[in-house]
Amino acid sequence: MATVSSSKEIIQKWLTGSASDPIIKILAKNSHLTRTQLETLLIDFLGPNVAGKALTNEEKALLRLTKAGISRGAFNHTLKQARKNIIKSIYTIILLGYLGVFEDSRLYPYLEAATRLKDYIAAYQNALSGNDLATEHMRIVSVLREELEAMLDKLSGSRSLSKS
Repeated sequence: MATVSSSKEIIQKWLTGSASDPIIKILAKNSHLTRTQLETLLIDFLGPNVAGKALTNEEKALLRLTKAGISRGAFNHTLKQARKNIIKSIYTIILLGYLGVFEDSRLYPYLEAATRLKDYIAAYQNALSGNDLATEHMRIVSVLREELEAMLDKLSGSRSLSKS
């Protein structure tokens, strides 16, 4: 079982690494979550797993990347905002499905991006598994990442849903 101190180091290292991932940057920029909300939500989900025990919100607040730390109340407020934004996004998806909007061909590129994202994750995990072909796997991962970045950048513009 990890201590809160070692958990903090592990989680903060992972958060810092995630913040520099180009795909995460594109996805986060175009999501309904602020950087702080995403960080707080990840701590809420990831913190207990890394620590190997339930964490209080005071302990979770100490895991944030801010230098001075934040209060439990500020952490809870940000977490509540993040959860509301996620719920609204999910309801948007449900509404669009209910109205039959997903049948529209303008959404196919987004579905393709989701499929490519799954392929990228699988290739990345395979490359990390320690196979003899690790360099070839990393080349494939790099190509997939570049294609995915370009696709996501293109799809992030509001014109991507226009008729023409």
